[in-house]
Amino acid sequence: MGKHFVDDKEETYKVKDKKGGKGKKIFLRILVVFLMILAVLAGIATYFIGDKLGKINTETIDETAIGLTEETNKALSGYRNIALLGIDSREDDYGLGNRSDCIIIASINQKTKDVKLISVYRDTYMQIEENGKSRLDKVTHAYSYGGAQNALKALNTNLDLNITEYVTVNFDAVIVAVNALGGVEINIDSEELKYINSYIDATSSSSGVSSTHITKTGTQTLDGVQAVAYSRIRYTSGGDYKRTERMRTVIEAMMKKAKTLSISKLNSFADTILPRISTNISAGEILALIPSIASFDIKESLGWPYETKGITLDRWYGVPVTLESNVKKLHQEAFKQEDYEVSETVKNISDQIINKTEYSD
Repeated sequence: MGKHFVDDKEETYKVKDKKGGKGKKIFLRILVVFLMILAVLAGIATYFIGDKLGKINTETIDETAIGLTEETNKALSGYRNIALLGIDSREDDYGLGNRSDCIIIASINQKTKDVKLISVYRDTYMQIEENGKSRLDKVTHAYSYGGAQNALKALNTNLDLNITEYVTVNFDAVIVAVNALGGVEINIDSEELKYINSYIDATSSSSGVSSTHITKTGTQTLDGVQAVAYSRIRYTSGGDYKRTERMRTVIEAMMKKAKTLSISKLNSFADTILPRISTNISAGEILALIPSIASFDIKESLGWPYETKGITLDRWYGVPVTLESNVKKLHQEAFKQEDYEVSETVKNISDQIINKTEYSD
């Protein structure tokens, strides 16, 4: 059993197998609806798509400050890796102070168009940067200390990756999206019913969007606040693993509902949700990506790190055992680099983690 601190509360849960489980096969709160909209709009005039793309919040980052190396860029030149970040902000705020509670790397094989989704667990103990100084901390805090740019640096530095692009959404975006769809159909079981209403109250309070309590079990239409509350439930059997499965359920329900929309309603939906997405991918790059979306094939989902051990220092952390061996296995499985040797940077960070935690192979 491991202890997991979430929202200043201690939670105990059984750790599930991190490879191939349902909980890993999720887009969570991030890019699915966005890509789905673009795929549908791809059949409409290009100028119309361009108008929609103009509504997205676009940012720029300093690519010299995100931990890229010439060796990694060369080794991963055949892969386009995009960070999908779900932050805990409940407002239209994508800046500092927000933790990236959901981190997924969408890895696209440029040749085959195969896509792998790599979930990086938010409590993973690794090296991040705060105010220009490196420290060991949870990866979720990297975004809080330095926004998306700092989150990319943490992922690139600790995992030997070449990520230069990201897409970010927050809780508010999911609430708005579900409401714009007219709600989604979700089955609530008796165990979930015990907890969902406290989450509804908390989500409604933080978002400023009113909602009502769920009073019965069974399949029913949930509004945006209720759907987010459902996806946040942690205290049933399965803990955080089951929570990620609920997020997947919500996204699948959203996709199912969106497919029933007319072009006019889809147009309205796009106008509502796209301004709530933040990315550094330019409109031109998105337009170039659209023709390939239909050919993308999600082949595999991975949870990373593969091997972890919990430790309580000032709070609970998930320690990769070891960082070096976990990064090596990632490159072997995700990028087919059978003889991969991690960088000296990763080796040094791995040694720091071992010295701090005394956890080794």
